[in-house]
Amino acid sequence: MSYVSDSSSLNKALRQQYLSLPQGNFCQVTYVWIDGSGEGLRNKTRTMDSEPKSVADLPEWNFDGSSTGQSKGHNSDMLLIPVCMFRDPFLLDPNKLVLCEVLKHTREPAESNHRNYCNKVMEKVKDLHPWFGMEQEYTLFGVDGHPYGWPRLGFPKPQGPYYCSVGADRAFGRDVVECHYKACLYAGIKISGTNAEVMPSQWEFQVGPCEGIEMGDHLWMARFLLYRVCEDFGVVATLDPKPMTGDWNGAGCHINVSTVQMREQGGIEHIEKAIEKLSKRHADHICVYDPHGGEDNKRRLTGRHETSSIHDFSAGVANRGASIRIPRQVGQEKCGYFEDRRPSANCDPYAVTCAMARTCMLEEEEDTHETE
Repeated sequence: MSYVSDSSSLNKALRQQYLSLPQGNFCQVTYVWIDGSGEGLRNKTRTMDSEPKSVADLPEWNFDGSSTGQSKGHNSDMLLIPVCMFRDPFLLDPNKLVLCEVLKHTREPAESNHRNYCNKVMEKVKDLHPWFGMEQEYTLFGVDGHPYGWPRLGFPKPQGPYYCSVGADRAFGRDVVECHYKACLYAGIKISGTNAEVMPSQWEFQVGPCEGIEMGDHLWMARFLLYRVCEDFGVVATLDPKPMTGDWNGAGCHINVSTVQMREQGGIEHIEKAIEKLSKRHADHICVYDPHGGEDNKRRLTGRHETSSIHDFSAGVANRGASIRIPRQVGQEKCGYFEDRRPSANCDPYAVTCAMARTCMLEEEEDTHETE
């Protein structure tokens, strides 16, 4: 039995009585941003006199960066710049959630703001219409740090019966998964599916296809919704890439990638060119595929548990033990997309999609020199 939070046992019927009160023309707008860790999310809410129709209607705001690991106390104001707005599945219409970039008081991007540079790169490759889909794995824990649904003493049965499972003895925490799915659909997030994963209490949801910068925007807000749904249920979702040592799967965030040329007839040629470019920058990509320069992924990318070794680059059709997997259908139809299985569950999707676009889609200087 895992311990759930005290807050989850508060009277939810009483809460609903207040949430259903009319609010006139006022609108509650919750600003969401990435904190100084590059992994955590923060949020705060303000009242607006009317419902905003787009991010252009939303004012900039500020917060105390010294409390989020983003500035020093003597000059701590950081700026919140609204970039993407969603419907609020917790407070309901007309209320909004808005994802923000964080800028310093000088209006330079904060160190953990990878969106700013990613957006510039996506602008350069927009004619290639890059599509991304990311598969976010996560693990449910009690507030006591014990995997949700795992026996208090000892371990569950070995891996095998849990992937895409059904049944109270093998699927732990489905309420969280289904509520999160509905919350994403309501919000307008491009969630495309979900399934139970190989390790008990581990789940996955997929976001995409998204074009360009939209991938990072939608995945970060989907993560925020996951944390909020888990808060209501009194459990914790961790994106740790190896939450349990031993013979248990880690957690990744595989990214599926295509350009318009890859999706067209004969696109396999462009897919193979992209994989060739990726093979030359394996170490560079490992550095940005988790928030700690590859240190997190060292625990996960061991060559076991459906992973490739962190030290080697590999690619193959339908091979889940490779760095890059070409789906079997793509191999047969000679067009489509490829999957990079290296990003960790706690990766920053802006950093990952940016690296992918730079390596596979931008004609980098070194590529030009190689062909001269």
